[in-house]
Amino acid sequence: RAAALPVCDHYAGVEPRMRKSLALQREMGTAAGHAVFDVTLDLEDGAPVGGEHDHALLVSELVNGADNAWGRVGARVHAPSHPRFADDVDTLVSRAGQRLAYLMVPKVADLAETQRAIQAIDEARARHGISRAIPVHALIETLSALREVHDIAALPRLESLSFGLMDFVSEHRGAIPASAMSAAGQFKHPLVLRAKLEIAAACHAARITPSHCVVTEFKDHRALGKAAEAAAHELGYTRMWSIHPDQIPVIVETFAP
Repeated sequence: RAAALPVCDHYAGVEPRMRKSLALQREMGTAAGHAVFDVTLDLEDGAPVGGEHDHALLVSELVNGADNAWGRVGARVHAPSHPRFADDVDTLVSRAGQRLAYLMVPKVADLAETQRAIQAIDEARARHGISRAIPVHALIETLSALREVHDIAALPRLESLSFGLMDFVSEHRGAIPASAMSAAGQFKHPLVLRAKLEIAAACHAARITPSHCVVTEFKDHRALGKAAEAAAHELGYTRMWSIHPDQIPVIVETFAP
């Protein structure tokens, strides 16, 4: 269960940034002899409205491309409740199922919806003759999912859980201030801190990887470094999201053993 995942998970959804991220992954990996960070190509936030299927085709092409030198490229699909979820899964699995490092499923509402999402991925595998089990990652962003996080983490097909800070704060309908989404504030607000601890504890109990959320102040390396240190050394996270190439070295260095 305890797969050794790279400590940094870098997200990119716009084509130039996706290509740049893959090139950087290849370059840094060549120097190190292995993938230094994962790249997650983003359909949920990256696909233009009305162009979701074409974006899924592009992501499939990039997963299969030469710049995926280390086999550590995954994709985030739309939420299971979104009308594009089924097409995202079918397109990615049919065209890139042999090379996908994982599929990230966002906004899982609860245990039952997580199970249905995994089942949909496995049914797509069977439908398209993909023999390998594609690892599944999930994003805990709702109060209902947090309530069942230990049961979700224990699902045998899950490899990692991440915390979705922005949507989690939004679900509190203004009860949590915007300051709780800052690099420093997200480690101080009790409700946010509780959620992070629950997710980390559930992941360690299930022997899967807890992945920490983003820091949006991507130009403030000092704030990022402090957040990464707190996530790794105080909350027990062993992986962290990046949303800008400059964040990758800071996260990799901080999370190194």
